[in-house]
Amino acid sequence: MAKRIPVEERQLNLIVALMATSNGVTKDEILENVSGYRQRSGSARTALEKLFERDKEDLRRLGVPIETIGNSADPKDLREARYRIPQAEYDLPDDLEFTPAELAVLSLAGSVWSEGSLSAEARAGLRKIRALGGDADEPILGFAPRMTAREAAFGPLQHAIDQAVEVEFDYLKPGEERARRRRMRPLALVDYEARWHVYGHDTVADGDRTFLLSRMIGDVILTDSGFDPALRVGAGERAQRGLAAVAERQSALIEVNPGTEAELRLRRRARPARQGMRVPYVDLHILADELASYGPEARVVEPSELRDAVVSRLRAVRDLHEGATR
Repeated sequence: MAKRIPVEERQLNLIVALMATSNGVTKDEILENVSGYRQRSGSARTALEKLFERDKEDLRRLGVPIETIGNSADPKDLREARYRIPQAEYDLPDDLEFTPAELAVLSLAGSVWSEGSLSAEARAGLRKIRALGGDADEPILGFAPRMTAREAAFGPLQHAIDQAVEVEFDYLKPGEERARRRRMRPLALVDYEARWHVYGHDTVADGDRTFLLSRMIGDVILTDSGFDPALRVGAGERAQRGLAAVAERQSALIEVNPGTEAELRLRRRARPARQGMRVPYVDLHILADELASYGPEARVVEPSELRDAVVSRLRAVRDLHEGATR
């Protein structure tokens, strides 16, 4: 069985292919030759074409200028359409120069993912950034991003979304001792506040739900039950709006020490308050984990439930270290 190519690697390969020729490439040429589509040659043609259309729209939403070249005699006839990315619109201007600090930021962004999770193409991209010149290894603001490689559930969930099939997984909620089996129609994977969520329809609860991938226990199981692929349309936007609405309804009042990592990170998403800053949040337990990691740099004023959760985590760390020194 051919190795399945991750979605972001497939889309990167598509960008490379669309920039490789000024004449453009046809859909057939893309599906037969671009890595990520080529490995799926045994799939139904309609499924491959829908995959390509989703990738194309995803890239356009990200600002990649994909151009469609139709029949000159009949522009609406797209049966033999060719696709390309005009380099003049996508390349950096010739007169653009980067300072060492700016190059360092680019290098930092490119190295967010651990080397073990970078594809060969992504590593090549990082090398190109570093080849621009200057010292791109200087630290940025004294800290690195709090981002980790994707959870193991990401790949199976993306495959289930592509194939429009239901999944089952065990999910452990905070405060519960045992994970519970969930079954859902996965419609979109969304990154919110640097954490991956899957959004879809919970078939047991009969309602739309959003689950954190980091709380999934064990393997994600793809079932034999399919669903209407049309349900995926706009799902990512609905998920983002739902998470943003939750964060809008609840916030924490946090005091931070000036000039610390806690202030730098929290300030980006907070609003000023008379006593510290107001930080919106989706999940109290996730915010408690983050605040505890700052140690004495951040203090919770309210809500009390969050303050208790942070104190509990700090005490657990203290007890663990005291036990190790005995």
